Amino acid sequence: MAFKGQKFKHYPESLKMEAVRLHVEEGWSYRKIADHMEVQDKDRVKVWMRKYREDGQAAFENRRGNPHKVETEQEREIRRLQLEVDVLKKWLQILNREGCKTDTSLSMN
Repeated sequence: MAFKGQKFKHYPESLKMEAVRLHVEEGWSYRKIADHMEVQDKDRVKVWMRKYREDGQAAFENRRGNPHKVETEQEREIRRLQLEVDVLKKWLQILNREGCKTDTSLSMN
């Protein structure tokens, strides 16, 4: 049973695939895999095996978040720079309100 504020342990895809391999190819029991790979309980390994039988390796892919929105590195950089510009504009407004004489037309030589 889940409790409010409870943190769940997430296992990487590589660990899940290794657990499946140990069971299928090596014939290890669920309990032995759970103990060896430090998985909290053997039932977790059973769930991974069931998902693997149903969907193959695709069952372990991370599907969290919006699958239709893939933000590129360039989009992240544009967003960061836009935030920086907005902060600098606000800073300039504050300086102008305080009576500081700033010349925005100065060019750097």
